[in-house]
Amino acid sequence: MATPPRPGETGTRHLDTGQLDSGQLDSGQLDSGQLDSGQLDSGQFDTVLVVDFGAQYAQLIARRIREAHVYSEIVPFSMPVEEMLERRPKGIVLSGGPKSVYAERAPRPDPALFGTGVPVLGICYGAQLLAMELGGEVARTGGGEYGRTPLSILAPSRLTAGWSERSEVWMSHGDSIVAAPPGFTVTASTQGAPVAGLEDAARGLFGVQFHPEVAHTLRGQDLVKRFLYDACGCRPTWTHTSVIEAAVAAVRRQVGDGRVLCALSGGVDSAVAAALVRKAVGEQLTCVFVDTGLMRAGEAAQVEQTFRRQFGIDLVHVEAADRFFSALEGVLDPELKRKRIGELFIRLFEEVASGLSGVTHLAQGTLYPDVIESGTGDAATIKSHHNVGGLPEEMDLDLVEPLRLLFKDEVRAVGEELGLPEEIVWRQPFPGPGLAVRIVGEVTRERVDILRTADAIVLDEVRRAGLDRELWQAFAVLPAVRSVGVMGDERTYAYPIVVRAVTSEDAMTADWARLPYDLLERLSARIIGEVPGVNRVAYDVTSKPPGTIEWE
Repeated sequence: MATPPRPGETGTRHLDTGQLDSGQLDSGQLDSGQLDSGQLDSGQFDTVLVVDFGAQYAQLIARRIREAHVYSEIVPFSMPVEEMLERRPKGIVLSGGPKSVYAERAPRPDPALFGTGVPVLGICYGAQLLAMELGGEVARTGGGEYGRTPLSILAPSRLTAGWSERSEVWMSHGDSIVAAPPGFTVTASTQGAPVAGLEDAARGLFGVQFHPEVAHTLRGQDLVKRFLYDACGCRPTWTHTSVIEAAVAAVRRQVGDGRVLCALSGGVDSAVAAALVRKAVGEQLTCVFVDTGLMRAGEAAQVEQTFRRQFGIDLVHVEAADRFFSALEGVLDPELKRKRIGELFIRLFEEVASGLSGVTHLAQGTLYPDVIESGTGDAATIKSHHNVGGLPEEMDLDLVEPLRLLFKDEVRAVGEELGLPEEIVWRQPFPGPGLAVRIVGEVTRERVDILRTADAIVLDEVRRAGLDRELWQAFAVLPAVRSVGVMGDERTYAYPIVVRAVTSEDAMTADWARLPYDLLERLSARIIGEVPGVNRVAYDVTSKPPGTIEWE
């Protein structure tokens, strides 16, 4: 192994992982289930809980609250009221949901929620639950409402103060509230919803049948702010500066005099995590870039250039392609891929740490959407992110996760505040497992080489078209199947490439991008003409949901 640097020494050291003896590791010091370590301390911010009933828009509600500079957190509807109150919420929002309140096994909160004295706002399904639990009536009127809908204001309301008598809101419901509970005022209605707004301001209970979190509700964000500021008394302290200060303080408390390794991929998440940790502990930080052999074209060189030469960060470059390809040999299941990759990442970091003096912590760029999609409590596991659900059960290093409570747009804003260059902050997201989860089937060197070349063409053409800042992601996917084609008057039997491009605000939902036909034509021509082993190009026109952004 390369000699560790002296304190204050910077530079890049290349490690051949064949020289590292994993048998010397003493595992078992930390259970990876203990994932609260090192994260931003939300307790110093006013908090609003978003109770999720399986809504398409639960994450959007949480983001709208944060855009109003109030910290929000998504919790499952099954969480006991006592546990919610332990988080000292200033307000609680009940999300929408796909079920009817009368459906068998419809999700319901504990009715005690409405008697805690904490202000509650029910949205759509959440409003129907509030009405039904407190003595109102919900019915299927036979005329659901979907999309833009005219709204009539019937009575003064804390939440719609200043609205004109007629407005436009976004609806998506089958059932309707037809009678408000005793003590409630009906504040708004639509043609299909007699009770589109209701409130008992004295008790701090509010409900709206429409979706204020959706941009098509003209004054929806004003309503959210009125609930937060007027009804809940929240302070707008969730700002980029305050987040940085709180994260730096949390990292210092956790790390103390220890040394920190930071898993650095070159993407925005790990880069911002590294910048935050460096701000907190300075030369106690060593960054580790693991070259998995599954990276994008030119990735390793860019990481070297940016972090070693531009920022002078102590960087260890681990060459580990052979070990990753070996770990993935014969693996077809995408969940197993992620878990194999996640465990190998951790073992490599532990091996690097064993050659450095005093390393006690591992920093990584885990985000809030990673945690949600990996499954929390009653939430479904969409896919195990390699840095959350893909972590091994036993680890030598204590995790430092300063971004764990942040959405992607918040991470970018923090990165800009920290002074990171635009090309890092606005780089398109890239999955931690790399190209392995963009190959549907077994991962082989041949397939990675094909996909890497095709992916570079996609990124190049998107940049040439001036669309790189308009798209959330654009990339290539290689399904491990072959199809018949004709090239040069000869039969071919080669791989297809699927081009995927989406627009999104936070990756929790996404829409497929309407790329110009001439751009799609250039992509097809270049990929087929320049990438050996490919004879067909397709374009993915699936949104999220029902699909995910990545294919695996």
